[in-house]
Amino acid sequence: MKLPLIDSIVFLVLTAGNIILGASFYFRNKTSDQFTSGERRLPAWVVGMSIFATFVSSISFLALPGKAYMTNWNAFVFSLSIPFATFMTIKFFIPLYRGIGNISAYYYLEQRFGAWARIYASVCYILTQLMRTGAILMLLALPLNALFGWNIKTIIILTGVMVMFYAMLGGIKAVIWTDAIQGIILITGALVCAVILTFSMPEGPGQLFRIAAADHKFSLGSFGPSLTESTFWVVLIYGLFINLQNYGIDQNYIQRYMTTSTDREAKASTVFGSLLYIPVSFVFFFIGTALYSYYTASPGLLPEELSIEGAGDKVFPYYIATGLPSGITGLLIASIFAAGMSTVATSLNSTATIVLNDYYKRYFKKDAGEKSSMRVLYISSFFTGTLGILIALALVGVESALDAWWSLASIFSGGMLGLFLLGYFSKKAVKIDAVIGVIVGVLVIIWMSLTPLYFTEGKSLAFRSPFHSNLTIVFGTMTIFLVGFLMTKILSGRNK
Repeated sequence: MKLPLIDSIVFLVLTAGNIILGASFYFRNKTSDQFTSGERRLPAWVVGMSIFATFVSSISFLALPGKAYMTNWNAFVFSLSIPFATFMTIKFFIPLYRGIGNISAYYYLEQRFGAWARIYASVCYILTQLMRTGAILMLLALPLNALFGWNIKTIIILTGVMVMFYAMLGGIKAVIWTDAIQGIILITGALVCAVILTFSMPEGPGQLFRIAAADHKFSLGSFGPSLTESTFWVVLIYGLFINLQNYGIDQNYIQRYMTTSTDREAKASTVFGSLLYIPVSFVFFFIGTALYSYYTASPGLLPEELSIEGAGDKVFPYYIATGLPSGITGLLIASIFAAGMSTVATSLNSTATIVLNDYYKRYFKKDAGEKSSMRVLYISSFFTGTLGILIALALVGVESALDAWWSLASIFSGGMLGLFLLGYFSKKAVKIDAVIGVIVGVLVIIWMSLTPLYFTEGKSLAFRSPFHSNLTIVFGTMTIFLVGFLMTKILSGRNK
């Protein structure tokens, strides 16, 4: 399929405009402090929009409507957990990080448990960001390939290079300002699509809700006590932990808390950026449900290969290509690109910040000057982006590798969150308590993450985790915290 001229113009103008805007910050970005924290002078609303755009990836833009189309609104419960994580962030985490004053999220862990904890958390973070960058670039290319026949590897390379270009030149100012613009494009595209779908029903908007309600498409899931299924409670608990991890210990977000001039502005930006995700995710789920009603009312519009079970993820891209007016298709494609670019740009800048502060200045050159610091930031950004592109190219056509990666990601993230909570809430915990807690917790996470992939038949099922995969981070985090806390009691006489 060839993209119409007007859609090509809309897409290219919006995408090129973001890249040029980001690159323009090069002329106001000459020190490491400017590169990593924007001299702590960025407006709160811009930082808040950047927090939102970082949270929403191109995966979310396509996967949430697909989820609602195929099932119901059970996954929307994840969004309902955000207010709790936001409250914890503004109550405890923002004052902590801004009080310490270090741009690295993992400096605190070294103060509590020693250098090993900082290295452990920062290595986990870097590995996570490398694979996240690769996965986002690869998954961003798939719908564009399916829609327009563009070569997947070419899309990956071009997108990666474009993001590297402005992220390296403009630093955190470029990342945050382009995130803000990309967030606005993303929201606009989703709202326009939702409105068009609603008024495209053959019998009017009311038909959309009648069809969806009759097939229970608005259901939030079972309220039963099961821990093996994706019930309302399982998704809610999962959301509480994963959002606490995102807003509480993830460098991508911690770095943004440091870019405003006051604690009050940092808190305001976090409230705005995090809570904005709730209505926007509502729109994404509504789009999926509207697509279900639209193609149920007019089944002849949907190709037979997309009518089979399991093909729901491809319905939204198909609608973007065939069901939207000229110009709006270009806006939606730009929205998908914007979501992916904002996430990747954030990973590049934050990873470079960690390399500089947690390794170069910590172990190689503690009194590093601005020239050498900027060199490290540029080199780190370049290599992170390059490795992300190579990983994305390696993942093309290997869906099973992605499944395995998301399982391994739980090992990294769960260990980091549990270790941080132990250090923050258990004041008596020391190094040995943390080490034992992390070892036991990571073993639990490995068991819950990997056994479903390897123990699938016969007697081996006895070794398989019976719990839903969403609970991996919950059990892993709580194990690290509780084991570490119990060790403080068992070894309570050591100081004597």
